Amino acid sequence: MNAAASSSNAIETQGLVRRFGSVQAVDGIDLTVRQGEIYGFLGPNGAGKTTVIRMLVTLLLPTSGRITVAGYDVMRQPDQVRSRIGVALQEAALDNKQTGRELLRLQGRLYGLNRREIDRRIKELSSLVDIGEAMDRFIGTYSGGMKRRLDLAAALIHRPDVLFLDEPTTGLDPISRSRIWDEVREINDSLGVTIFLTTQYLEEADALAGRVGIIDRGRLALQGSPSDLKRARGADLIVARLDGDVSLAAESLADIPSVSAVETHGNEITISVSNGASLISAVALKLNEQGIAVQELTLRTPTLDDVFLQVTGARFQSDGAESASPAAG
Repeated sequence: MNAAASSSNAIETQGLVRRFGSVQAVDGIDLTVRQGEIYGFLGPNGAGKTTVIRMLVTLLLPTSGRITVAGYDVMRQPDQVRSRIGVALQEAALDNKQTGRELLRLQGRLYGLNRREIDRRIKELSSLVDIGEAMDRFIGTYSGGMKRRLDLAAALIHRPDVLFLDEPTTGLDPISRSRIWDEVREINDSLGVTIFLTTQYLEEADALAGRVGIIDRGRLALQGSPSDLKRARGADLIVARLDGDVSLAAESLADIPSVSAVETHGNEITISVSNGASLISAVALKLNEQGIAVQELTLRTPTLDDVFLQVTGARFQSDGAESASPAAG
């Protein structure tokens, strides 16, 4: 780590605000990412995720507030920040007429590395991100997964302190996605690189991130470890999809002993309970007494999707397109 990074945090923002005309895209975010952790950053479309990332990587100036990355002030010391971060954006900017090795050599020269340093780093990275013999093939022949891995290598060529990964597995098949997950863990474990991850897949954040933050309407609405956030939703969830009066059903279900919370989202009710197995019959009976037709009644443990729904009013779909309720904006 660089000498300037005396704080235990790799990223810090204080009162971060960004306006576009009359639109306040980011509204006073205080965010900390510890050195060496993988931090997952989630939010509905239009919540301000991309705007925050662009400010963190020096591509966009904030309207107000303060940002430090790798120990340096983003507004006053942007060059120092850029030399200490790696960025792999959603769309990899790769030249299909270059070989993988040529691209990494160019990236190394842009960061001021000499030929010997570049050769050493390429050798290390070709193994770490599993490029192998493809290193000397034209990038135009690479699969989607190989292009993602090469983009990762390019972001790591200069040994950054902080790596920003913006939806690194979008569009990949499950096997390629799993390989990227393994490589992200290895980068974090073996190199000690702090990773700031945005993703379309909640299972990705759950599998990789030590902590996640959920942004909604430009504000950091919730932050914590995936396990803590899921635990806070309750030990069990009973989910009822109804045909009848949802508000009447919610009111009656709240009277059942041991029900800690009842939430409605469209025609769906989520009931947080301590012991779902013993209460699901009581829920079914109460709904029957009210004459409410039940399409589906399920019992399960909380997921990050349940946390996301509670915070934003939108379910986080597996294809990345959030299913918004009116409350989600």
